[in-house]
This record gives sequence, C-alpha cells and structure tokens, in this order.
Amino acid sequence: MKKISIILILSLSFINFIFLSAKAQSYKVNDIVEDKFFISKKFGIALPKGQWIIAEKSSEYYYGLRSKTYSLLRLENKKAVEAIEIAEMHTAGIYEWIVNQAIYEAMFKNKFDGCYERPEYSIVRFFKRGSSHDCFWAGHFDVYKELFTPEDPELKTANAQLRRYIKKNKIELPKVALFSNHSYFSRLRAGKWYLVSYQIDPKILGGPKNKFITEDSSEYHRNNIENYPDHKKIMEKWISISAKRHKDFENSINALDRHKLDLDDLIFAEIIPNTNSSKDISNQIQKLYDLYKNGILSKEEFDKAKKKLLN
Repeated sequence: MKKISIILILSLSFINFIFLSAKAQSYKVNDIVEDKFFISKKFGIALPKGQWIIAEKSSEYYYGLRSKTYSLLRLENKKAVEAIEIAEMHTAGIYEWIVNQAIYEAMFKNKFDGCYERPEYSIVRFFKRGSSHDCFWAGHFDVYKELFTPEDPELKTANAQLRRYIKKNKIELPKVALFSNHSYFSRLRAGKWYLVSYQIDPKILGGPKNKFITEDSSEYHRNNIENYPDHKKIMEKWISISAKRHKDFENSINALDRHKLDLDDLIFAEIIPNTNSSKDISNQIQKLYDLYKNGILSKEEFDKAKKKLLN
C-alpha cells in the first residue's frame, strides 16, 4: 500500500512537480481508536473488536494529487496480533492518463506484489475494465522479511516510519501472518483510489502452531496447505471473513454495481460446511438466521445462503 505514492512519483517525475509533505488531519500517532475509523468524511471502515493504536500516518500532495495513509495496530501484551493499513488517493483531473497507467502498473504489472496470481496468494478475484478495477486478494506472508528485508527495494524506504515505531515501543511481531488486500479505483467514482489491507496472527483465529516460517515453506502456502488440514481450515475461515469485508468495503465507497465482485461462494464456504442430514441443515439455517439478526449478513446474503443449503 505504501508504494502508491512512490509509483506515482516515478510516473510523474518528468513533469518536475514539487513534493509537499503535509500532516494528516484528525488523528495522531499513538491515538487509540475503536469501533470505526474514518480516513475522510466519506471513507471509513468498521474496526474489529478491541483498541487500535495509530502507529503510522502520512499525507502527500502534488498540485492536486493527494494521498493519505494510516497504519493501525492491535496489541496484546506488547505483541502485534492484528494490523490494518488504509489509504485514499484523490486523482481527479490530474494528468489522468499518466495516473491511470501508474495505477494499472502498480496493481497488475508490479513484479513483487499486485492483483494477479502469485504462489503465496490463496485467492485472487478482480474486475478490470478500462482504467477501473475492483480487486480482492488474500494469503500469507513472512512478517519479518516483509517489514525488515523486503525483496521490493521501494518498501525498504516506505516502511521506515513503521519500523522505527515498532522498535521504539519494543513491539513483538508474529513470524507468519495472514493478509487480505482490497483495492478499488474508477474515474466514474470521482477518480479516487481506495485501499485497505488487513493482517492477522493466525493464532487469533485459533490457528495451530507453525513449524515453518518462510513464505515458501509455510503450512499456509497453497502448494503445501493440503498437507496441513488444520491450517487449511484457518485459511478458509480467513478468506470467508475477508470476502465479507470486501463486500462491506465496496458498499462503503459506493462502488458501481457492475464493478462489484461476486464473493458469495467464499463467504458461505466457511459459514456452510458440507451437511448430510436434515438436522445439520436445520442447525445451519439457524446459524445463518443468527448472523442475519446480528447484522453480519444482509437479507440478500441470508436468502442466498439459505437457498444454497436447501438445494
């Protein structure tokens, strides 16, 4: 996520823009937030339960091209167990063809990360037409490698502020984490680029102990996960949670209906396991109804899931 501004800087460098750094408004590093977090008046997310501390913020301006980014951590006994990065970039009317190309390359042509199939990704779903995209992808990563010795040289600079915060506050990190990324951009929606990234220690989801911590050897790697059924269950649970979050993300930014992704199969895969008896089906329908009454599922989602069970 921190590469957004870097990529656009490189793409726009020949125009000889002057870089202006500005402090993000409203929140300060070390502020504690709960329940909801709004990066602007019209863009915010519901926070998972608990207290979240703002560990990093940045705001940048290029003669009308504006971006704002925050990193939030949830700690348990000085250990980071969840993290969120949220970013918004305003690009309307600013050298649109250059910006469009830069965003396209960042999302679909970046050799280190992006919205396309990679071995460390467990799922990738996207819509792409013209300069518009809606993308959801999830998987696992080696936390220390990504933060301190990333393969992407641009991240060594981009992560400096967060590394200093973690070191200064003596925060422990998990060795392996699960992630989900959510990105939407369309000139039909005021030319704003929205991004949210969630990371979690799989132990929070009830994950088993990991014997392997490198990205390629991890039990969560899609080439290995079939050999570790307990890890597979946790990844399926995480993908289901993340798919539901993506639907909430789309609604929060008023994504166009024709751009939205159909992720019901991912959401309901964890909610609805294989059932072989009428009692199982009855129990699952009651579970769905409870989720609907508690506001976790919409009426439409409840009806679709119920229909899937009955079929």
